[in-house]
This record gives sequence, C-alpha cells and structure tokens, in this order.
Amino acid sequence: MFFKKKILPEGSLSAKSWLKLRRNKTAVFSMLVIIFSALVSILGYLITPDSTPFANDQHLETAACKPGFRVQQLLVRNNEPARECNLLKKLAYGCPSDYTTIPISNYLFRADEIVLTPYDKAGYIGDSSLTLVFKLRDVIYALADTSERATGTGQLNDLDGVPVSGDIREMQQMILKDHLVKKTYLLGTDRFGRDVLSQLMIGTRVSLSVGFISVIISLVLGILLGSLAGFFRGHTDDLIIWFINVIWSIPTLLLVIAITFALGKGFWQVFIAVGLTMWVEVARVVRGQILSIREKEFVEAARALGYKNSRIILRHILPNTMGPVIVISAANFASAILIEAGLSFLGIGVQPPMPSWGTMVKENYAYIILDNPWLAILPGLCIMILVLAFMLIGNGLRDALDVKAGPVN
Repeated sequence: MFFKKKILPEGSLSAKSWLKLRRNKTAVFSMLVIIFSALVSILGYLITPDSTPFANDQHLETAACKPGFRVQQLLVRNNEPARECNLLKKLAYGCPSDYTTIPISNYLFRADEIVLTPYDKAGYIGDSSLTLVFKLRDVIYALADTSERATGTGQLNDLDGVPVSGDIREMQQMILKDHLVKKTYLLGTDRFGRDVLSQLMIGTRVSLSVGFISVIISLVLGILLGSLAGFFRGHTDDLIIWFINVIWSIPTLLLVIAITFALGKGFWQVFIAVGLTMWVEVARVVRGQILSIREKEFVEAARALGYKNSRIILRHILPNTMGPVIVISAANFASAILIEAGLSFLGIGVQPPMPSWGTMVKENYAYIILDNPWLAILPGLCIMILVLAFMLIGNGLRDALDVKAGPVN
C-alpha cells in the first residue's frame, strides 16, 4: 500500500515554518503550557485565593496542612480606615486585607460578644484557656474607640463614619452572613500557614519575569557585539572575541553570584545578573551567522548601492540570523528560570516575603523526609515542567526553522 505525502503549500518561509511547528504536537503542547503560565503570571492576584501582597497571609495554627484542607475562619475588621485598591493596583501588587482572619474550631454568641475556640491541630477543643472573646461591634466595624463612649446621637461611629447599630441580633446575623467563612486550601499550607497554591501562582510571575527580562538583556548585548564582530572583523572582532572568551571561561553560576553580591540581593538585581551572563552564547551565534552571510550577493548589492553599514546590518543581515537566535533564546529562557531558582535556593536571589519557586524548595526541602513532601515537590515540579516546556519549544522551533529539512508528512 502506498501512502501519499502531504506536501507543504507554496508560500513564504514564515508560513511554512509555522505550519511545521503546528504539526509538532510536543511543541504545540509546550506552547500551551507556556501560554497558560503567562496568563497565570499576568492575572496574578486577580485569580489567586490569597490576594494579599506576596500572598503572605500567615496562620501558624494551620501550618503544614495537607492538600484539600478546609477550616472555618472569622473575619475581624481591622481598626483602620478601609483601603482603596483599584484593579491595576491589585493586578500588580495585590491588596492588603481590611480584615484579620482567625481560624477557629468552634464559636458561640454570648450577649454582645462572640466566643471563639481557635483552630488547633492537636484537638484541644473546649479548653477554656484557649478561647478568644470579641465584642460583636469590634468584629464588624473599624471602631475609632472601643470604649463605651457615644456620639451626640447616642450611637458609636466607626472610622469610616458609619453609625454602629446597637441591635445585637442584627449584628449576630451580619457575622453569620459575612464574617464566618469556610476556606479550602486546595494544595495545603506551608510551614507558616500560607496558601501553597497562591505562592505557586505568584512564583510563576517571578520565574517568567526573570526569564523574559534576562533574555531581552542578553539579546541586546549579544546581537550588538556579535554584529560588530562579524561584520567589521579585524581588530574589532579580535577584541570582542577575547572578551567573549573571558566571560565564557567563568562558570555561569559563580559569575551570577559575583554580580549579585556586587549589585545586592533583590528582585531587579536577579534580572540584571542573569542577563549579563547569558549574552555570550547569543553573541557567538550572531557572529557566526553574520560571517557566513556578509559575503552573499545581496549584501554586496547593498554595498554597491551605497547603503550605510548600519542599514545593511539591521535591514539585510540580522533578519536572516533570527532563526538560530530565536532557538537559543528559548534555551536561555529555560536556563534563566533554573538560575533564578538556584539563586533563590541559596538565599541570594529573590528575597522573602516575595514568593519564588526556589525559595519554596529551600524553605520546605526538610519536609521531603517527613510527612509533607509535597511542600518541596510541588515547586520543584513547576520548575521542571516550565523548563522542559521551553526546551521542547526550542527544539520545535529549531526543526521548524530548518530550511534544509524536508516536507512534513
């Protein structure tokens, strides 16, 4: 039996490359993983269960609880004015909560008070020494003064100027409706009682941000120096190649650590440190590509027409080198994620309380031999999946952009 091959339609090289990439199921799946991660990173605090800054709502009473853990919480109004938080601010930084959340095992109303039994994994329910007592109005309103003083109208006012009702039954109903909630931790809690799912989601933003900005820095430096070396050759090439070889001879992690110590620890310092160590590969690739293209007929024609060197490089040579550069950028993206995770694990990368997958592994790796191994395994899996996705999409782009390859079946 003979099978008829499907030949790619005639058209531009870009259209053929895109069609070959779409037929690579592994690359397409990797692309979907990256797109999903990017959406989680962009939406950030809008979709995290814990939308406080850095997803840092801590409850030591519920530390290291298993996935699917559910607990009842009382929301107690903070004694300060309500914070304004618009959509853009919440998207970028999260919003501080106007309430203090208290995990509880039981509660009862007593006159104008609510008596709580705090949640305790040891199970000491009913021990009177562990109870908390709040006035009903203190739970609902942000009181300027918790004493029994009254305004001229005979009512207490909260910080926002809202009169506080004296109807005890009405306040009890308000607490039952709006201030007693049950919260489910889908992936459990870490050793500080923070929501692991929220930490992982915000950690995605850190990893992708480090990868993206580091790759941009490496592309700018690598393309600039590689273009100068490959096009002008001579002493310019010798000087740049010497500099590339010096940087290349230094172990990447040690160089990143040295730059981090020089710039200081922090979020933006990691971007710069990683980006300044990844440009050498881009520069070598761009230089090699330009050396093979600069003697082509279309470049000679551009010189004969009197075009400036800058135009020849930018308009005629660099577009023909972008295929290998795109492939190596995908690999560099994966390397940047690994380097950032390694730096955070060593304590010289992103600093707490900002969540990072590397920091989560560092804080919880001891639990691998205890009864909560997922606290370190989950961020490790996230690192592995995202790095693998970038490596596979890089391989797919390499095959798709290979003009010497035959048609796809």
